[in-house]
Amino acid sequence: MDSSPSNEPLIRVARLRKRFGRLQVLKGVNVSFTAGRTTVVLGPSGCGKSVLLKHIVGLLRPDVGEVWFDGHRVDRLRDADLGVVRRQIGFLFQMSALFDSLSVADNLAFPLREHGVTDEVVINARIQRVATMVGLASTLQQMPAELSGGQRKRIALARAIVLDPKVVLYDEPTTGLDPIRSDIINELILKLKRELHITSIVVTHDLQSAFKVGDRFVLMHDGTIQFEGSAAELRECPDPVVRRFLQGEASPEELAEIRGDRASTLGTP
Repeated sequence: MDSSPSNEPLIRVARLRKRFGRLQVLKGVNVSFTAGRTTVVLGPSGCGKSVLLKHIVGLLRPDVGEVWFDGHRVDRLRDADLGVVRRQIGFLFQMSALFDSLSVADNLAFPLREHGVTDEVVINARIQRVATMVGLASTLQQMPAELSGGQRKRIALARAIVLDPKVVLYDEPTTGLDPIRSDIINELILKLKRELHITSIVVTHDLQSAFKVGDRFVLMHDGTIQFEGSAAELRECPDPVVRRFLQGEASPEELAEIRGDRASTLGTP
């Protein structure tokens, strides 16, 4: 079977808008994600990156706009029907979100049992397979509290792939990890793409991680898409918003705010 990436988008969002109270978080987002590729979504805190991920997996519904998965519109599906879509999407949460009261093995088994898998032979085989993939088969009888932060993140990733999803969504996968543990996560993202042909969407602030794993880059700013393109195009992009993000520089307006210089923010001499 040809496992080369298709040019057709596996996921597409159109005109996506989302408000929480008075705060408009997404302001008409249009973006698509190609099968077999790793797309990195960059942008400052609060620009809507994680909210976009939650719309893709159906944890949030848009106020306006559409979400498409594998050729089917999914934002209007009932919760019962969304289960079919969610089974095809793994989600690695920023804080891992393991169940503290369950062993590693039971954490990994949880999605299988929730989706109706009852054969313990199948469950045990799946658990062993994904734990081995992340290099932690020896931890299955341990509790999450006995693991390091990096190990918890790897077990959470194993849980995200235990249902053999087409897509894995990574929400800040290297947050809180030292550079070595961060690189292990990066290598696992590359491994899953290489061996399982998984489509990945990675939300991160970590530029070193982004450039290591990304095939394509999207930069969000203030609820909109500011940039889409390759790593080379991102590095060469002249847009001042993009340049400031890559260089880690505050905008003149933000600097004026923290200095209390209201005249500067209004543009008066």
